Amino acid sequence: MLNNTRIRQLAGVALCLTAVALPAHAGKTLDTIKSRGELVCGVNVALAGFSAADSEGKWSGLDVDYCKALAAAILSDANKVKYVPLNAQQRFTALQSGEIDILSRNTTWTLTRDASLGANFVGTIYYDGQGFMVKKELKIASAKELNGATVCTQSGTTTEKNLTDYARANKLDIKPLVFEKNEAATGAYHSGRCEAYTTDASGLAAERTIAKNPDEHLILPEIISKEPLGPLVRRGDDEFFAISKWVLNALIEGEEYGLTQANLDEKKTSDDPNIQRILGTAEDMGTLLGLDKEWAYRALKATGNYGEIFERNVGKNSPLKLERGLNKLWNQGGILYAPPIR
Repeated sequence: MLNNTRIRQLAGVALCLTAVALPAHAGKTLDTIKSRGELVCGVNVALAGFSAADSEGKWSGLDVDYCKALAAAILSDANKVKYVPLNAQQRFTALQSGEIDILSRNTTWTLTRDASLGANFVGTIYYDGQGFMVKKELKIASAKELNGATVCTQSGTTTEKNLTDYARANKLDIKPLVFEKNEAATGAYHSGRCEAYTTDASGLAAERTIAKNPDEHLILPEIISKEPLGPLVRRGDDEFFAISKWVLNALIEGEEYGLTQANLDEKKTSDDPNIQRILGTAEDMGTLLGLDKEWAYRALKATGNYGEIFERNVGKNSPLKLERGLNKLWNQGGILYAPPIR
């Protein structure tokens, strides 16, 4: 005869097993996206390598590719995305108000933002850090030589506070010149109103590529902050949060297991259980997300894995020519790590 303690233990195990087996219920955001037939993605107005539109209105960039992968997973079509360009001040309000489904706009994950915006960060899509750019003619080789300098930056970002913290910690008299729009901040830098421009190092590289004479500008060696950039979704819809999170994880895991746009169909015959789970050829992992079994296959087919996305948009073969650095996979010397799809 079972005692009460044992009965409760067995009931708990049964409850856990039931929870694991249950498919996800479609959340309201997922229902809206499917009904609309389109994912609405908030992106940067123009940041080379991350989100920018060409003369024909075609969007590209690392943040844009994530939206394409998400649309492919949900709607089976990477082109079913409406891109809403947002500046730093607009981005959080657009998400909170429901104007966009997801914000994929080089946004730094911080405690304040995580706890006070009514939003959840999906994960880190790019590990960055704040730096400085100066004109070579000034012969400044280090950020610690900026004492007395005026530094241009944008308001509504983490960069303004980081700049103040760095100046105080290093006893530097730095005069911030703050602008609401990034275009105004960079314009002031190029016109000589300030000796330096500060933002994320990736943003500095992007700005240098579009400068009139890129070789006239130097990105200083100091990185003064941690800037883990990632997409955000509204709180209150756990189902859509889970989908958004696992699409990003699938892009990272795809690289780890050597899954590329070119070899995905060939890999469908793989005996590797990890690959089988990702591509949906064995266990159906999509049911747990409220999707079908080929959700990750479609995401990877649309954009390629994380490494392909990185190299195409910001890597050494792109105009930005950024090194992978911290954004290498965890088993290749970086810190990029995704929980397993299993």
